[in-house]
Amino acid sequence: MDKQPSQINRQSFKDTSHRALLFLAFISVISLFSDFTHEGARSIYGPYLDTLGVTAFLVATIAGLGEMIGYGLRIVTGIIIDKTKKYWLAMFIGYSVNLLAIPLLAFVTPSVWGVALTLILLERLGKSIRAPAKSVLTSFASEKLGPGKTFAIQEVMDQIGAFLGPLFVFMILSIYGESSLTAYQTAFGCLGIFAVLTLVILVIARVKYPNPDQLEAKKTGQASVKAKTFWLYMMAISLLAFGFVDYPLIAFHIGKVAIVEAIYIPLIFALAMGVDALSALLFGTLYDKIGLKSLMMAMGLAAFAPLFVFALPNLGGLTVGMTLWAIGMGAQESVLKSVVASIVPKQSRGRAYGILNALFGIFWFLGSLLIGWLYEKSILGLVIVSVSVEIAALVALYITGRQLKKDKEQLDLLS
Repeated sequence: MDKQPSQINRQSFKDTSHRALLFLAFISVISLFSDFTHEGARSIYGPYLDTLGVTAFLVATIAGLGEMIGYGLRIVTGIIIDKTKKYWLAMFIGYSVNLLAIPLLAFVTPSVWGVALTLILLERLGKSIRAPAKSVLTSFASEKLGPGKTFAIQEVMDQIGAFLGPLFVFMILSIYGESSLTAYQTAFGCLGIFAVLTLVILVIARVKYPNPDQLEAKKTGQASVKAKTFWLYMMAISLLAFGFVDYPLIAFHIGKVAIVEAIYIPLIFALAMGVDALSALLFGTLYDKIGLKSLMMAMGLAAFAPLFVFALPNLGGLTVGMTLWAIGMGAQESVLKSVVASIVPKQSRGRAYGILNALFGIFWFLGSLLIGWLYEKSILGLVIVSVSVEIAALVALYITGRQLKKDKEQLDLLS
């Protein structure tokens, strides 16, 4: 007996869903090994730069400038991707620059500490090239799997790598028994192995999925939210970025006040990335059910991380603070991108992700400058500013959520 049309449609949907899941697995494994590499390196940037003789203000400035480059240039790369559809080319170039800069840090000495700063900025530049393409590629699987769940799965794999990378670095430092420049150089060199492995898997994924956009059905005339609502969301994200403290400054602070020995700093980061992964899965899945409220819940907790990390200089305060910080990081990484996949048609997503990340990076940089300056002037001032801005971001997210609901109701009336 011939299959009925409904049976054929169900089978086709099942086959496409299977392909989407396998494609997401490839992207996620690439994310795992790349995060293993650059988060492993990032976990020791703070004390490594301190060993080279770099000041706290310059550490915070480079961290912020790196994020501005890593995020800010994505508006350009996002537009290029939308126009050219060269997703895999952007991925390969971006990952090559992003990851291969790291083993080169093994050759830097204190007399040329500026080279280390340049390589750290290059690593972020590579991320700005490949990130919009990666987000768009991931979004192609979201139609079948759900945007929140799709980005949550990818973020979990990210954070498994981000957990294991710093743990790997910790093991190397433990072998040396001290946080010396030689130990740091060895760690950067060993991370280069995983950089190469990432590029190999990327090539395999490109061969298997030459046209990944076909995983998502073409939605001609797909409705979107109003431009006003999109920019309101961008304002909320900008505030989140401005008030959020970057890890290199936290690591610098941990080392300076000697809360724990320096060799344990990458281990702390590894544990934080483990919490990050669980947070991404929880709040990403919640997004598919309750929308922006999931992000508001997470950031409401994360807003008070600086209070515990900087105002309570002990192990208990550090533990609570880093847990809250990691919850915020995980929710940001999974939910921020999910919203764009939900409200923007696929032909415009590269640009939308570029705008989101550009604003995020610019305001992260500006916030880092202020927070770095406040760190040297007033720890209490740092805490007050950071917490206040994050609370303002929550208010903006609440207003955005209400506007999204209104837009949806109007679109439903028109459909």
